[in-house]
Amino acid sequence: MSPRTAATRRHLATASLVAATVSALTLTSMPAGAAPAPAPPAAGQAQHASLGRAFADAAARHDVPRDLLVALGWSETHLDGHDGAPSQANGFGVMHLVDNPEHRTLREAAGLTGRPLARLRTDSAANIDGAAAVLRSYADDLRLTTAERRDPGAWYRAVARYSGAGKHAAALYADTVYDFLAKGLLARPGGGEEIVVVGRPVSPDKGGYAGLRASGTTFGAQSPDYGPARWVPASSSNYTTGRSAAVDKVVVHVTQGSYAGAISWFQNPSSDVSAHYVIRSSDGEVTQMVRNHDTAWHARSANSSSLGIEHEGWVDEPSWFTDTMYRSSAALTRHLCDTYGIPKDRTHVRGHNELPDNDHTDPGQHWNWTYYMELVRGGSDSGDGISFTSYPTVKRGASGAHVKAVQTLLKAQSFDPGAVDGQFGPATEAAVTAFQTSRKLAADGVVGPRTWTALLSAGEVVTVRRGSTGEAVKRLQRALTAALGRTVDVDGQFGPATESAVVSYQSSRDLAADGIAGPATWGALQAGR
Repeated sequence: MSPRTAATRRHLATASLVAATVSALTLTSMPAGAAPAPAPPAAGQAQHASLGRAFADAAARHDVPRDLLVALGWSETHLDGHDGAPSQANGFGVMHLVDNPEHRTLREAAGLTGRPLARLRTDSAANIDGAAAVLRSYADDLRLTTAERRDPGAWYRAVARYSGAGKHAAALYADTVYDFLAKGLLARPGGGEEIVVVGRPVSPDKGGYAGLRASGTTFGAQSPDYGPARWVPASSSNYTTGRSAAVDKVVVHVTQGSYAGAISWFQNPSSDVSAHYVIRSSDGEVTQMVRNHDTAWHARSANSSSLGIEHEGWVDEPSWFTDTMYRSSAALTRHLCDTYGIPKDRTHVRGHNELPDNDHTDPGQHWNWTYYMELVRGGSDSGDGISFTSYPTVKRGASGAHVKAVQTLLKAQSFDPGAVDGQFGPATEAAVTAFQTSRKLAADGVVGPRTWTALLSAGEVVTVRRGSTGEAVKRLQRALTAALGRTVDVDGQFGPATESAVVSYQSSRDLAADGIAGPATWGALQAGR
């Protein structure tokens, strides 16, 4: 028995247990052609059709794992077809079928299903079915067997190909889909039916993509201008070297597409567009694509005097604008304002739609300017050196207060990072790797959410609950801030807000949701869960 076949059988056994309790989440599907599937609704009926049924039908018809389809759609559009409006890359529908010179999944879907392009663009059920057909054709090119097709992990290379991106960006895209598949999700597209994916361990077969993202630095070196960011240059055809005016503003954009899709689009020499930075919705990851001293093409007449920040998402769907994204973006904007002497006000921090000579609507009505500017103007350091309103990913080459906090926490746990100087060098990286190994975390030397959570929660296990006070409560509040990706005030007072955060953490980690931080909750935090 091959390792892949053994993995498939183990997966099917797990899927059977899941199906026994939640029948709607079955991962297996009928072989193609096993039974006639109902036709998708006619154009114009998409808003009334069940997306859940559309995913199940497409999965059965094309023998594609249903949850993989949902996770891919969620990573692309949060299951919103946007009434057939195109993305920045000219992609359409729930599954973002694309039609541009470099990426032709829309036309591939038309050829495979026999449906007209217009219907694939606007009819959600047809769009989902078209995407499933494209994925199945990629699986056939990979010669996946019937058994392998039922294992979501076998589809990694097909998902990467679906992105239409270059090899490294395609790995980033596929990793995002598999992160959602592993963590699970609960979607309510349009505020209606619930579409659920139950999280489960997944071991994707990455083939030639293996290792491209494992180190955290292979795809994107350290940003030369902003320590917490990775550096992935845009195509030189999409920006102008140098500046013709002084930088005096920051411009807020929304990608109208996914994070990986925006990165790929800015690397496409035919796109004629770029931004200095792109920020991911789920965890606030930042990628720099144009140097600050060069002119990105993002704001027409304001290009020469501005720095552009793209935020993953769509202007009409507020679910993309997460607290983690706001905080990560605000920290970047604050850094840029401090670097260039830009006033932190709404005259100098602008939306794309607020600039002259433009026809864009981003960031749109759902962007919370009041909250964002409060974050931009406010600091993040509480004064104790380790309490922050957010904990961004830091790695070798980074500098500043967050790096100093990492070094302080490592020393407290007897891991030597060298000088506590706020400079993330080889000694700090080695200490982080040793700490990660001791906690059975991925030993990549990068301090992301899991490593932050483990570092901040490390120490004596003291059961605390509503009414408790003191340093153990502060330690808990810091760890929850990192684990949940939203601010839990570090005041040492275990009140209703902290209790609610504990319940949220426990519920999301399959712990008893009693609001009490006892051994099980501390154990999960200290393991970086």
